[in-house]
Amino acid sequence: MGKRLKNIGLISLGMIAGVAASMQFSAMAQKNATAPLPVEELRQLADVFGLIKSDYVEPVDDNKLLTEAISGMVASLDPHSAYLDKKSFKELREGTQGKFVGLGIEVGMEDGYVKIISPIEDSPAYRANLKPGDLITRLDSTPVKGLTLDEAVKKMRGEPNTKITLTISRKNEDKPIVVTIVRETIKVQSVKAKIVEPGYAWLRISQFQEPTVEDMAKKIQSLYAQDPNIKGLVLDLRNDPGGVLPGAIGVSAAFLPKDVPVVSTNGQLPDSKAIFYAKREFYAARAVGDPLAKLPEAVKSVPMVVLVNTGSASASEIVAGALQDYKRATIIGTQSFGKGSVQTIRQISADTAVKLTTARYYTPNGRSIQAKGIVPDLNVEETADGDGFNVLRTREADLQKHLTNDKEAEVGKGKVVDELEEEQRLVALAKKAKPLEYGSKDDYQLAQALNHLKGLPVKTTLAKVEDKGEESESKSDSKAESKPEPKKK
Repeated sequence: MGKRLKNIGLISLGMIAGVAASMQFSAMAQKNATAPLPVEELRQLADVFGLIKSDYVEPVDDNKLLTEAISGMVASLDPHSAYLDKKSFKELREGTQGKFVGLGIEVGMEDGYVKIISPIEDSPAYRANLKPGDLITRLDSTPVKGLTLDEAVKKMRGEPNTKITLTISRKNEDKPIVVTIVRETIKVQSVKAKIVEPGYAWLRISQFQEPTVEDMAKKIQSLYAQDPNIKGLVLDLRNDPGGVLPGAIGVSAAFLPKDVPVVSTNGQLPDSKAIFYAKREFYAARAVGDPLAKLPEAVKSVPMVVLVNTGSASASEIVAGALQDYKRATIIGTQSFGKGSVQTIRQISADTAVKLTTARYYTPNGRSIQAKGIVPDLNVEETADGDGFNVLRTREADLQKHLTNDKEAEVGKGKVVDELEEEQRLVALAKKAKPLEYGSKDDYQLAQALNHLKGLPVKTTLAKVEDKGEESESKSDSKAESKPEPKKK
């Protein structure tokens, strides 16, 4: 069992600024390269290193040159491979444990600026009303233009109770927005749950961390203690950027038949060719006993809806894909992010490492999610008027140097707008929208999920598929075709 746990790879999404990194560690044994080294190219590298040392306008530290060379080499591969220096490696380890010091924003890079992908719920950034799509142009007095994403992330990190001033460029705002935020030690509560109305429960996972499976099991037990006759369950994975692979396997295993395949991976190394099952040894690395053992039997058959959107990525796509393949749940929402690659942490010194893409992952039916994402069974946007700030989000297929999908045609943004006037209308609506509190009475997608579970009509929207240029509706919104899947025996 110990050997099997060591072979579990890492699932991650992008860079995290002041947030818990959506990553996990792998103790997978590093294989020695057998291919001959390119001696001539390495000689050129050494020559350039010597030239810089001798001829550059001022002295350059050896460590800085070599570190930047490694960083650039790894970063050139794909958007998710990266060199982790001492600080980044420490932050990654803290992130998987569910606590960190920072602002609480998931970020990427666009046009040389830091782009906010999503603020983490209940974080300083969330309370400051930072929005997806905002561009950070200045950190205190330092312009972001010219900084690498890693450099910008380091500036946003800091000690608890220290301040940082962000200058924000927001689409359709004439003037920059200046916001001062106090850094906090943020403990991410990755699992939330409640009875939203008699007979119907809502279970939200905002990120997959080491404690997620145990926390989810406790929440489910609490739900059934409140209402032993739950008639429908909504698993909310919206804006869940991913996280540790055992967490995704454990969450899937809670609702699937025992021992079935949940996800498979494939890459160059023999250890990257693996199938992961709904078994304790694949999800309970840190737990004593099986955290799912005391779940009520009804959880295996209760009618389910899984909510996803453009911010659902990586580990959350593994869960949605598995439940969709087994027809265990109806997927409702909008097309997910499309990150179907596995990153493995290779430690190269006591306090540094390389995060390297080592495999693609596949759903139980062999589907690749990479650069495509999960296409919902019922396409329902965030509000009755449109998809809110999701229309501004970047997806995996939009990232430069993204890994290709080896199974199916790639799909770009889930919502493709052909007319400039329509795009401006959607942006204007998104700008006016208030931050949505998931699980509240104003949660439109949750309301539609509950309608589906009750057998009532669901207000679906047309989804456009970029690679075909066609409009299609996942399913009819008629009462007859919007009933939940039959209970599994």
